[in-house]
Amino acid sequence: MNLIYRVLIGIVLICTVNAVHAQKYSNEFLSIGVGARAQALGNAVVAQTNDVTAGVWNPAGLAANEDASGIQIGAMHAEWFAGVGKFDYLGIMLPSSNDKRRLGISLIRFGVDEIPNTLTLYESDGTVNFDNLREFSAADYALLLSYAQKGQKREGQWFWGGNVKVIHRRIGPFANSWGFGLDGGVQYRRGKFRFGALAKDITTSFNAWSFNFTAEEKQTLELTNNEIPINSLEITKPQLVLGFAQRFQFKKIGLTPELDFIVSTDGKRNTLVSANPFSIDPAIGIEADLNQTVFLRVGMNQFQKETSFEGKSVLSPRPGLGVGLKISNLQVDYAFTDLAAQENTYSHIISLLLNLKPRK
Repeated sequence: MNLIYRVLIGIVLICTVNAVHAQKYSNEFLSIGVGARAQALGNAVVAQTNDVTAGVWNPAGLAANEDASGIQIGAMHAEWFAGVGKFDYLGIMLPSSNDKRRLGISLIRFGVDEIPNTLTLYESDGTVNFDNLREFSAADYALLLSYAQKGQKREGQWFWGGNVKVIHRRIGPFANSWGFGLDGGVQYRRGKFRFGALAKDITTSFNAWSFNFTAEEKQTLELTNNEIPINSLEITKPQLVLGFAQRFQFKKIGLTPELDFIVSTDGKRNTLVSANPFSIDPAIGIEADLNQTVFLRVGMNQFQKETSFEGKSVLSPRPGLGVGLKISNLQVDYAFTDLAAQENTYSHIISLLLNLKPRK
C-alpha cells in the first residue's frame, strides 16, 4: 500500500506543476468515454477495465486482459440530441511476443454534420439568397496509441501503461488544429480488491489552432460585430482519476461495485466538490453478472448543483443503465443514459467486443 501512496503523490505533484496557463474544458470530447458498458456504469471503470476500451479509460488495463495471444476489436456508435451529434469509436488490442505486454490503438470521432454556413447568406446589396447556403461539419478526432505491461507479481499484481494522443479538430473550412498529449495509468489487484489511477494529459496537452477566412467572410464577421479569431495555442490541463472496486461472488452471481473520483485542475467547476484549482467529481457504478455471460449495470456520475423553478439548489446526477450479453467470442453491450440530465436528452448506446483467437 505504501507504493500506492507514492504513486498517488507523484501523480498529484505532476498535475499541480503543469496546471498553469491553460484553458478550461479543453478537449472535453475525450471525457465522454467509449463503450456502452462504461456509459451504463457512470464511467466508473478506471480500476477494473481490462478490455480494448482500456486504451481510453486506463491503458494499464490492457495488460490485465486474460487472453494473452488473441486480438480484441471494439466498436461503438452513439447519436445525441436526436441524431445531431454523432460519437464513434473503433479500437483494437494487439498481443506482443511477450505475454506480459499489450498494444492498443483507439480512434475516436465526435462531430456535428450538415451545419448551414450563413456567412454567405447575404448578397452584396443586403438581400437574402438561400441558394448561397453551404453546409460544413465540426468534428473532433483522436488517435490513441497505447502500451501496457504486467509487473512482477508479489503480494498483489501491478499493471502499468501509457498513451500517446494525437488530436485533430476541424470546424469546416474555417479552422483546424493539431494537438498532442500523454496519459499514464496504473492498476493494482490483490484478491478481490481493485485499484486504478489515470493521469490524463500528464505533461499538459496542446492544440495549435489556425484559422482561414476569405476577405468576404471577414467583412461579414466585422459587420455583424463578431471577433475574427487569430492563430492560437489551446492548452489542456492534467486530470487525475482514482478508482476503487471490489469483486464479490455468490455462487453463479458476481457483483462488482466501483467508486471513482475525477480530479480536475482547471479551476472551479460545477461538481460535488468545487474549489480552485481542484474540483472533484465522483462516479459510481455497479455491475452484476451471471456466470460472466449476462450482465446488468447501473451507474451515476456528473453530480451537478442546479437551481429549480422554486429557486432552490438541487443536486442532479447523470444516471446510466445497461445490459450486456457475451456469446462465445462476441460481447454486445447496451446503455441508456442521459447526456444532460436537466434537458432529458437520453440516448441509446450500443457497442461490440469481438475476440479473435489464433487456431491451436
